[in-house]
This record gives sequence, C-alpha cells and structure tokens, in this order.
Amino acid sequence: MALQSSSPEDLIVIDSNYKERVETRRKVMDGNPGTVMGTIGTPGAKAAVDELHAYLIDYLPKRYPSIFTKMLSSPPSLYNAATGKTIASTPPANPLDALRILGETVEDDLFLLQEESIQTVPDDGGPAYPDTSHRLVAFLCCFPAGFDPSSKLGLLLKDIHKPVPSYDKIGPSMERFFKRLAVGQSVRRLNWSVQTHKTLFVPRGNHVHEGDEVEHDADVDISQTCLRVECQTLTRLPVTKAILFSFKTYLFPVQDLKNEGVGPDLADAIEGLKEGNAPSMWTYKGGVRWGKSVCEYLRS
Repeated sequence: MALQSSSPEDLIVIDSNYKERVETRRKVMDGNPGTVMGTIGTPGAKAAVDELHAYLIDYLPKRYPSIFTKMLSSPPSLYNAATGKTIASTPPANPLDALRILGETVEDDLFLLQEESIQTVPDDGGPAYPDTSHRLVAFLCCFPAGFDPSSKLGLLLKDIHKPVPSYDKIGPSMERFFKRLAVGQSVRRLNWSVQTHKTLFVPRGNHVHEGDEVEHDADVDISQTCLRVECQTLTRLPVTKAILFSFKTYLFPVQDLKNEGVGPDLADAIEGLKEGNAPSMWTYKGGVRWGKSVCEYLRS
C-alpha cells in the first residue's frame, strides 16, 4: 500500500525528537509496566480506553499526515513512518494492550476519569464539594514528575491531589469545572517545576513531602538542571463522556534559558513559589533543596 503524499511543510508538524521519545517510552513500559499503565478493570474503563484508541487512530493521520497513514488493509491499520510500525485500527481486547500501543505512538501521558455520584462530606467550615466527583479509571504515564501514577488508580480527584499544597481550597471548584467541561471543548494549561537531572521517568524524588529528609540549599550540578514543563490538556470524550487529562513533558536546560536572557525572570518565578495562596509549594516542588543555587546561577 502506497503512503499518502505530503508536502515539505508537513514535515515540521511533529517534534524532531519524537522517535527518540517514543523509544524511551517503550523502554520505560518494558521495565515498569505495573507503574506506568493500568485500569480498574470495569467495562466502563475499557470503553473509555477503546474510545481514546479509536479517536487517536482517526486523529493522528489528519494532524500529522507525513508521519501517520491509514492503511486500507484487512483489517484496517495505521502506519507510523517514524517508527516503521503498523498498528491495528481496532483496539485489542485487553485495554492494557491498547494503552501500551498508545504509549508507543504518542508522547503524551494519558489519564481517563469518569464522573460518579458521591456522598458529600458534612460541612466542617471548609468549601463544599459537589455531589459528584471524577475517578481515575485508566492511565498511561511514562513520564511522571515525582509521583507513582499506579498509586492514583481508582482514586477520586480530591484524593489524587492530597499531597498538593492547598488543593483543598480549590478542590470543589475543580470538580465543578470538570463537570461543566463540554464535548468538543479543550482546556490547556502549563505546569512547571525545576529538577536537577535530565530523567523523564521520575516516579519519586522530585517532590518534598512532610517528614522527608532534605538537604537545604544544596549545591547542584547546573549542567544537569532543567526547567520541566508539562503542557496539560483536558478533553471530554463524546461517547463515554470520560474526561481525558493528558500532558506532554518538555525539558529545558537552565543553561540554555540563561543564555536566551530569561534567567532573572525564571529566578523571580522560582522565588515566587514562596508567596501567594500556597507558600508551601516552595517546599513541595523542592525549592528548599535547589532554589538558592539555581537562582544565584540564573542571576549571575
């Protein structure tokens, strides 16, 4: 079967390190299957995984026609020119196999949440939660930034975020926001942190939790230190109505950022973690360990 033709402009629509990233993801899945993917094993969870699989099989050749091509074979399939792999258009019977296929095809990490009724907690003076919440029913996460994604499976949104400082202040509004998210609507935000290494698979270590032993103001190897950015997206799937929370991870060496002239601005943002309505975010994101060294370098 001949591949679709593509123009030179098509060749720049996917990141240049795409092949390297998906190969890294394959190795992570091989070595840590129980950590990086899972489902709660219900028909609803499988239906959400199958819908996501079908959506991406349809979307990818439209968005990246120089990379992905629909093959009119029997059964129909999708050819990935970057990796040389062909995958079936129909999702496999086991949703874990479907998640693995997606993990070898896209760089984004994928979390599927389904809304359900809950028993509201009696008012204790804090914000009142709505009578529904969203439960994590399936996930594929090769590049966690300091948490074990398997520990979140089956939890409600508020319990997933228990370690996050001051989440209780915004938890009810987050639930209402998730509930209002409409099919066809996507919401995007950026989340950032600093890490003193270039590892993408970090199931522990980036965050500082209460009781952790911490070396305050440690000297760090600036050559290995990066700004880690997640481009996060929320989307509601049209059939199952599950919410897809996905994110793509970028690593920017702080040396490059300083050379680009944004060092002082980044230092100000890092120190700003101590302020605002969640000052403990400074500790949670590890600023107590690397903040002094990194900010001094960025302003030097």
